[in-house]
Amino acid sequence: MTELLTPETEAEAAAIIARHHDSGAPLRLCGGDTRSGFGNPVEAEVTLSSCALSGIVAYEPSEMVMTAKAGTPVAEIEAALAENGQFLAFEPMDHRGMMGSKGTPTIGGVFSANVSGPRRFALAGAARDHLLGARFVNGRGEAIRAGGRVMKNVTGLDLSRLIAGSHGTLGFLTEVTFKVLPAPKSAATLIVSHLTEEDAVKLMAAAMALPLEVSGASHLPYSVRGAFLNDGITGDSATCLRLEGLPESVSARLDKLAAYAEPFGPLTRLGDEDTRKLWREIRDVAPYQDRSLRPLWRVSVTPSEAAALVGAMRLEAAVDAFYDWQGGLVWMRMDGAPEADILRALLKKHGGGHATLMRADPAARKLTPAFEPQPAAVAALEARIRAKLDPRGIFNPGKMATQEMAA
Repeated sequence: MTELLTPETEAEAAAIIARHHDSGAPLRLCGGDTRSGFGNPVEAEVTLSSCALSGIVAYEPSEMVMTAKAGTPVAEIEAALAENGQFLAFEPMDHRGMMGSKGTPTIGGVFSANVSGPRRFALAGAARDHLLGARFVNGRGEAIRAGGRVMKNVTGLDLSRLIAGSHGTLGFLTEVTFKVLPAPKSAATLIVSHLTEEDAVKLMAAAMALPLEVSGASHLPYSVRGAFLNDGITGDSATCLRLEGLPESVSARLDKLAAYAEPFGPLTRLGDEDTRKLWREIRDVAPYQDRSLRPLWRVSVTPSEAAALVGAMRLEAAVDAFYDWQGGLVWMRMDGAPEADILRALLKKHGGGHATLMRADPAARKLTPAFEPQPAAVAALEARIRAKLDPRGIFNPGKMATQEMAA
């Protein structure tokens, strides 16, 4: 059984890591452990969690900047922001339902995994775009502060941006500083029914190009539609377009969007409460919160190629899918094997992108690299960065490996 260590201070974490650096013994790093089944399996006898490093360190609402310890629950962050009419604009998803995990989402985990929701493609950018600085412990047990400055000893790159999305392979996060934004006062959704996936992708692209500040664009085929709003969406498919802002502005923009979309199909309008619920469910991948280990892929693709990619994959395997980010993000569940080779080959034929295996049964995870293989130059750069920050390779070894894995 894995030993769990939960240091309460950065110094305590650094001492633990220094001992493991000296011995070469690997460490499994995590925050609230809500993505415990994600990435390639990590073989380590000790898990180091940041969950006890908790609390908001500094928050100036007028400056729209917050600093928090890495193990601070996301719910605590969001509650403090809500009291001041602010929010995390990048809309971090909660992986627990999809992954079948427990634990508590933490702000450090959000940035370590670069977790971003439906607003990412439209207006907000990714989590890393909101990260202003970070503190972490490197693989030698040294505490590092990364802010706006460039670290010359790490290939001249900004460390805070490197840490975001590194999944605990570069350092043990202890503190993050990030920007926040005013929360929208109102939200509404326009749903266009009965569109094919190809036509839905075209409509979403057109809607995003309008001067209406659409903040979410998702297509829900019939196979998944019933998983949203307690099966409260009518029609055989639903193309969902979200607007946010001041009530008067949202109302006026919704009328303009409806006038544009009317020729495409029947329209339904959702008010503020249903809109917020719907987009939380889209964010958290409600259709695939099925308590199963059926392989689930997160596929980033050129939006205009999304429907064609899914169609091609359906000719090769039994799959189910829905679209977010205007089609730029496809959630794809397989009924059988992961079919990584087929999916990644088709992805190359359809403009390229990234196919990331979010979950699968243990046997499939051992055989299938979770992450898209990197070009040689990128892989070499990543290896140099890891060698600088974690010279003995003790942090989450193999978690982000992209080479073929042995049985």
